Amino acid sequence: MKRVSLVLSLSFALLVGGLTSQALADSKDPIKITLHDWTGQYITTKIMGEVLKKGGYAIKYVQADYIAQFAGLQTGDLHVAMEIWETTGRDAMDAATATGKVENLGETGMQAIEEWWYPKYMEEKCPGLPNWKALNDCAEAFSIPETAPRGRYLGGPVTWGGYDDERAEALELDYEVVHAGTDAALFAELESAYQRKAPILLWVYAPHWAVSKYEGNWVDFPKYTSECYTNPSWGSNSNLAYDCGKPRGPIWKVAWSGVKDKWPGAHKAIKNFTLANDEMGKMIADVDLNGKKVEDVVAQWIRSNKARWSQWLQ
Repeated sequence: MKRVSLVLSLSFALLVGGLTSQALADSKDPIKITLHDWTGQYITTKIMGEVLKKGGYAIKYVQADYIAQFAGLQTGDLHVAMEIWETTGRDAMDAATATGKVENLGETGMQAIEEWWYPKYMEEKCPGLPNWKALNDCAEAFSIPETAPRGRYLGGPVTWGGYDDERAEALELDYEVVHAGTDAALFAELESAYQRKAPILLWVYAPHWAVSKYEGNWVDFPKYTSECYTNPSWGSNSNLAYDCGKPRGPIWKVAWSGVKDKWPGAHKAIKNFTLANDEMGKMIADVDLNGKKVEDVVAQWIRSNKARWSQWLQ
């Protein structure tokens, strides 16, 4: 009887422990994954963290500054960052990976756009749009009482980077760059302006629900090249860099270079992680528009995609 019980116990352990076998061989220390200040990043990070928990790993979520986090990733005080946007984080990522202390774990599957954006109704007041050269002709149309007659551009939180202040200066735009305090404040102001058809020019990014909820367009700046950011003589302003739009491209995953040795199974799972823009946009909308909690949205994704995330852990 004891032999039968032992066999059954072992069989059960193999059945439920298949996904944790790698974790048992890895370090028991918690993997520290960074959280930032926008809804999509919370969702991406919590999905990865909860999947790793399913695989038997200990996870600790750590609030960190988007750009400054690279110092902690280089020292190993932080371990994983799930969203580094080509649009705003590439310089910091490349500098960190060049040290050999941070590793690029590949694309998340999501493609990033972050740029100056305006509602479609503003084209009636500024018919030269989306060409960036029309902005100065319409600066007063984009003004608010605090900036008039200069236009106002509402940027993201300062911690997001993006070089918007430098861009406005290099392109000699007659605009005051004002930074929203939070992601929520940025899109609350868009909602308010859109309902009133009030002037607004602001940072909008994708994947996000805003680009499907609101009709509008991104400003068409001179196309980004690496020289635009590094060589002041490039472009229309021979004295200043950043006289172009932001780059577009993948959203990356990065990790402290020690992760591959300390948690090799988790390292592989993170490399395997992928999400698409459309599914991320829907999840962000569930949180920001439909009032659901991030944890509930993530839990639903986990329930609905077991076959998918189980493959990440193989």
